[in-house]
Amino acid sequence: PCTLGIGGGAAAGASGSAGGGSGSGSASTGGTFFVLGTAFVRSEDPEPSKGRIVVLQLLADEQRLVVVAEREVKGAVYQVLPFQGKLLNTCNNKVQLHKLSGREGGGRELRPECSHGGNIIALYLAARGDFIVVGDLMRSVSLLVYKPEEERLELRAADANTNWTTAVEMVDDETFVAGENSYNVYVLRKNGDAATEEERARLEVVGEYHTGEFINRFRHGSLVMKLPDSEVAAMPTLLYGTVDGSLGLMATLPQPWFELLSKLQDAMRKTVKVVGGWDHASFRAFSNERKTSPAHGFVDGDLVEAFLDQRKDKQVEIVGLMGAEYSVEEVTKKVEELAQGLH
Repeated sequence: PCTLGIGGGAAAGASGSAGGGSGSGSASTGGTFFVLGTAFVRSEDPEPSKGRIVVLQLLADEQRLVVVAEREVKGAVYQVLPFQGKLLNTCNNKVQLHKLSGREGGGRELRPECSHGGNIIALYLAARGDFIVVGDLMRSVSLLVYKPEEERLELRAADANTNWTTAVEMVDDETFVAGENSYNVYVLRKNGDAATEEERARLEVVGEYHTGEFINRFRHGSLVMKLPDSEVAAMPTLLYGTVDGSLGLMATLPQPWFELLSKLQDAMRKTVKVVGGWDHASFRAFSNERKTSPAHGFVDGDLVEAFLDQRKDKQVEIVGLMGAEYSVEEVTKKVEELAQGLH
């Protein structure tokens, strides 16, 4: 085992890892690096006013960590992320970009390249290409773009709603997912094709759903090995973790699949009694102290998979509510393929 003392009064706030490489702006000569963000916590301070970013290299042969660079920052480091051969981090209300560079006389140092403020407290980060998604304590989600030729982070768009964010991730270049503290998830999309600059500066809410669980991490991944010839295998999937230790999965459905499963979900709500007598639509509605609105843009996988557990006559009734274009055999095949391909 490897250990590191972080000093009196300091608390670990974030950690990350990255493989070393010889890319542009990198002083690394290979190997595995770990980055630790800390905060100095004092009871008299309303929020930390000082922290550190510590870069460590793993010496595998010696089974120990060596500090190769560190930098003091003016606040708590809540998250660190590898980004284009550099280091992206949050620090109180700012998003900062640092570069690990060689130092005269040998060794390495972290040099600040640029930063962007404007948050209450920037807690979470996700990045893809030149775009960075920021999850704020209470200002929901914003989208930054990195301009390397100008060495600048620029605000591209933001969600106008007030949400207390608990996790963020980029589904793809256009779509982002976030969790919030009332056990909901919501999906945002860039408005790049909007007619006005004001509309393009606003992230559009395209999905809202109540999970009933406090999500604190999203990660791209799958619960099963994906079969190469399966239509379900082509569906992008996200895993999420919750504070109670459970794991969940979200899949991006093609439009024909979404339409079929949405109709199945509606038919199941009308015919199948939920345990405890709850109204399914009411339970899955997005609800917090600000608003309550029907869930949209999501299909409840647990509910639609319950179709397979119904008696034959019940399945006929359910499919009959979906429309004349559907058959029990077709719906059963789709739901089985979905269940087997995702978990």
